[in-house]
Formats: sequence, C-alpha cells, structure tokens
Amino acid sequence: MHKKWKDQSGFTLVEMLIVVIVLGILAMIVVPQVAVSTEDTKLKTLQTNLSALRNAAELYYAQHNQTYPGAKDNAGAANPTALASATAFVEQLTQYTDINGAVQTTKDNTYKYGPYIKGGALPTNPFDIDSDVLCDILTADITTKAADGTTSWKFYVKTGILLPNDNGTTDGTVHASL
Repeated sequence: MHKKWKDQSGFTLVEMLIVVIVLGILAMIVVPQVAVSTEDTKLKTLQTNLSALRNAAELYYAQHNQTYPGAKDNAGAANPTALASATAFVEQLTQYTDINGAVQTTKDNTYKYGPYIKGGALPTNPFDIDSDVLCDILTADITTKAADGTTSWKFYVKTGILLPNDNGTTDGTVHASL
C-alpha cells in the first residue's frame, strides 16, 4: 500500500502557485481593457442617440414653420410651461402632428407629420439609462452644459440645442465633444 501512494502523480504546491500567479497577471491585463471598452461603448451610444434626437428635432423644425418641438404644447398652443414643454417635446417627436404641433396617435390629412422617432419613446442616455428630457423654454444664449442631475437630456426650445446629461459620471468633457 505504501508503494501505491508513491506512484501516484499530481501537481505540486509550487506548480499550483505558478499557475495561480500567471492567471493573476493575465487578469490584471484583461480587466482594465474591458472597463475602458465599456466607457467607450457608452460614449459611442450617447453620440448615436444624441445625433438621432438632434436630427429628429431639426426635421420637426423644418416641417413646422421653424418652431422646435416643445415650443408649443401638445395641443399646439404657444408659451407652454416647462413641464408641458417637456411632455410636448416627447409627444411631438414620437407621434403624428399637425403644422402647429398638436399631437394625435393616428395619421390623417391634418396630422401628417412625424413620427420622427419610432417606438413611442426617446432614445436613452447610456450614462443614466433613462430617456427623460428637460425643456428650457426661456434661455436664448447657451452658456452651460446640461448637468442638472435629474434628466437624461436638456433641450433649449428657443435655439434647438440638445445636450446630454452625464449625471456626473464623466469629467464634463463629454459635452465638449458632442
């Protein structure tokens, strides 16, 4: 029986330690690459979604007598509150509208414009995984970024400028590049 134990082979403690150390070194190389690619993916998704929203807002502007979505409420009335403007912004881009911006869910001869974004919702902002919007109905001169900390997008109704809100997840340079 003593002889049988000696003939069995296996890994030594030193060999096991070498394998664990090599795996640890590989993990130290691979894990940071995955983290960087995740941030890059978020930024690319943000750029794509922001471009889609900007294009939709500009097309709306061109078809609605140089009026941006949210400048009128969803019934087509001028001077909405900020909350009504945000609601109208979403509905005017995702449903059918008439020339004044009044919203309807079905297309007919009057409500023949749109929808500019399919699916009934705005694209999400990958930094907060939401799609809500804040419409600024007063500002005509844009000097600040959209970091209000509560919404995914900020749209300036008078100028048509749309900015993402990164909710403090980046150093702010994301706004400069978009």
